[in-house]
Amino acid sequence: MPLDRRTVPFRPDLAAAHLRGRVDAPRYVDGQARTVIAPLEALRREPWHDAPLDSEALMGERFTVYDEDEGWAWGQLESDDYVGYLSTEALRAQVIEASHRVSALRTFIYPGPNIKLPPSGFLSMNARVSVTSEEDGFAKLATGGYLTLKHLVPTGAMEADFVTIAERFLGTPYLWGGKSSLGIDCSALVQTALAVAGIKAPRDADMQEDALGQSVSVRPDLGGLQRGDLIFWKGHVGIMVNAATLLHANAHMMLTGTELLRDAVERIQVKEGKPVRAIKRL
Repeated sequence: MPLDRRTVPFRPDLAAAHLRGRVDAPRYVDGQARTVIAPLEALRREPWHDAPLDSEALMGERFTVYDEDEGWAWGQLESDDYVGYLSTEALRAQVIEASHRVSALRTFIYPGPNIKLPPSGFLSMNARVSVTSEEDGFAKLATGGYLTLKHLVPTGAMEADFVTIAERFLGTPYLWGGKSSLGIDCSALVQTALAVAGIKAPRDADMQEDALGQSVSVRPDLGGLQRGDLIFWKGHVGIMVNAATLLHANAHMMLTGTELLRDAVERIQVKEGKPVRAIKRL
């Protein structure tokens, strides 16, 4: 089977050292662990700012760097193994151990422990932070700034119903490659919600189709479905809210929304020529 460049760190000019013997490369490199310190950073396919957005990195994620050049670091995210380019300014060489993660859809970073101060930025759900101290209901961060404690939980805290988590993103604009409350795509919605429930999921829809759950037969009447079932088309995935309603981030609505599954199937299959490929139950 060919290696998937989305999740295997190799290029024509170099490869990760652990791939020696699996791929041919002019040189092999031992990666260096870094921590993402930017609130939200684009993971791009090529090292320039108008290159396609493949995914995003949240604060606190680990990133293994294999090459650096002209302000760009090429490497791999630890959370889902995705490979791409990040700005070197978004990374810190020091590995920062996270103590908490953001549980709210979005939370503001304040320069001090006071909600009346002008925010300096924001963090999105699942961003990971190291809290050094607590003061007046705020958490002081090792990277600077303060967050309200009401929007944080310990890193090991989980929620049982991932569908409820996904529903919090209703109305969020659709963004190809997006992974935050400012913009999100279909597979990132699934990945983000499952992460809160303690379930690790790959980044893209085809990967999720292969890796997640057990197959459920697709009935002609689309019956027999239940809350939490994942519906896969080529290049797209949605979450069943109940036996009839689909929740998905989609380019048709250009947001995260709900609709009857039969309407989505008719549109995607009839108008786009993409039948349902699989139904997976976790």
